[in-house]
Amino acid sequence: MRGAFVRTLVELAEDDERIVLLTADLGFTVVEPFAERFPSRFFNVGVAEQNMVGVATGLADAGYVPYVYSIATFATLRPYEFIRNGPVHQQLPVRVVGVGGGFDYGTNGPSHHALEDLAVMRAQPGMTVIAPADFEQACAALRAAHDLPGPVYFRLGKDDSSRVTGLEGRFRLGRAETIGSGGDVLLVTTGSIARNAVAAAGALAAIGIDATVVVAASVSPPPADDLADALERFDAAVAVEAHYVNGGLGSLVCEIAAEHGLPCRVVRCGVRGLEPGRSGSEAYLNETHGLSVDRLVATCSALVSVPERL
Repeated sequence: MRGAFVRTLVELAEDDERIVLLTADLGFTVVEPFAERFPSRFFNVGVAEQNMVGVATGLADAGYVPYVYSIATFATLRPYEFIRNGPVHQQLPVRVVGVGGGFDYGTNGPSHHALEDLAVMRAQPGMTVIAPADFEQACAALRAAHDLPGPVYFRLGKDDSSRVTGLEGRFRLGRAETIGSGGDVLLVTTGSIARNAVAAAGALAAIGIDATVVVAASVSPPPADDLADALERFDAAVAVEAHYVNGGLGSLVCEIAAEHGLPCRVVRCGVRGLEPGRSGSEAYLNETHGLSVDRLVATCSALVSVPERL
């Protein structure tokens, strides 16, 4: 999604001179299209994410729309107090762009694994939180959020080519997008792990379990009505997220089920903890934490009773 983000940002910046891009000494081989097209509107602040947000806050207060770009953990956790006291408390249009949600940076280790970013960012009132499922939805989300007056957090995956089958780039702020119409089990997902959720739905169909997938790219404002409507139709739902199970999408789904008094059982499928010293590829870590296609199929199958076929 990184390349799609920069290409779309260049297009937006052609028509809006307020847009500036800041990076904390990374993103090279990605940010060049913007830096070369708008050299006076591109700033590399060095390895100083807190200062980057501080500079962006000043620029936003002066009338600009700054996008600050970094790896997701560095974009959200290192400058968190600066985000809270600046763009959030003052409701300024700073766009925090975090790349590499979940285990995207696999072998770089836990310092690069963004597993709590959605939780901490959605906790802040007035912070819009968006986790696109693929590069097409990322482009649509970037355009949809461009004119918002307050701060936005974009959680982007690294994959610039894969598409989520059936999604077709659809995005609406505060809404969810539905893929399929199965009635046996509901999968609710966000971010690039949505590819695995949709693939799992396809594998479930092959063994006689019909699933519906709801993609909740708009984490805040949450698609409360859409999720409540979906949860009301199912006995069991699985929240699929490359994130800790506490505070993220799974918690959001449980909140909505509880607040609406819905009897649907919700299983939170995400990361429950990290084993010290263990790392590996994204695929290995997703498998380890129950987020691979096969593990998701097993989780859903255990929730659904399928009549024997004659």
